Amino acid sequence: MLKTTLLHPEILAVLGSAGRGDQVLVVDGNYPFSTHSHAKAKRVFLNLAPGLLEVPQVLEVVRDTVPVEKYEVIEPTGEADVPVFREFSELFQGVPCERLERAEFHAAAESADTVLTVVTGDQRPYATILLTVGAVEAEDDLPTFEHPPG
Repeated sequence: MLKTTLLHPEILAVLGSAGRGDQVLVVDGNYPFSTHSHAKAKRVFLNLAPGLLEVPQVLEVVRDTVPVEKYEVIEPTGEADVPVFREFSELFQGVPCERLERAEFHAAAESADTVLTVVTGDQRPYATILLTVGAVEAEDDLPTFEHPPG
């Protein structure tokens, strides 16, 4: 049994092999992932039923597993306030956010850099996000191992 909160074997495998600049797409139940994500990205389906799981729940676990350098969302058309964006901002405090036009977002999600697509049952508008994996910094609280003498 692992000690991390992330226990999903497929997600762990992809994140474990991801490097800086790789992307993780977490989509709501309305996003057309079959046509607007990279064909070679590992697809994981967590959409058991509408409302299960929601994107922020997935993001919290992913955020605690890999460093996030930036994230991108779809610029809403005609809507000034998107409640789920506040949740994203709270989860990724200090992480730059880019709002992309729909076509730009789709192009970014279709990039070969997208290594994982997680499909959720979130039904809220614009609850789709593209994360860019960052680098683990030397000052990050990581365990170090010393070789025994001799």
